[in-house]
Amino acid sequence: MEIAIAIALLVLSVALTALVVMQSGKDKSLSGSISGAAETFFGKTGSASSDKKLSVITTVVAIVFAVLVLVAYLILPVFA
Repeated sequence: MEIAIAIALLVLSVALTALVVMQSGKDKSLSGSISGAAETFFGKTGSASSDKKLSVITTVVAIVFAVLVLVAYLILPVFA
């Protein structure tokens, strides 16, 4: 039980780190408009939808990670 929770926490922490790094910054569109970078209508919506999906996945993984940390904190001392 302890090993399974530890492995799950390790995998979720690596996944959460990778998901956060993969996200584009919130000020990306502002700097692009200032520098004159033009995006097409379809490119802008495609990027926005993938950013939205990535944000939702990151939120779900973060919630699962937090719940698993609480479970490990509350349950594992009982078995120790």
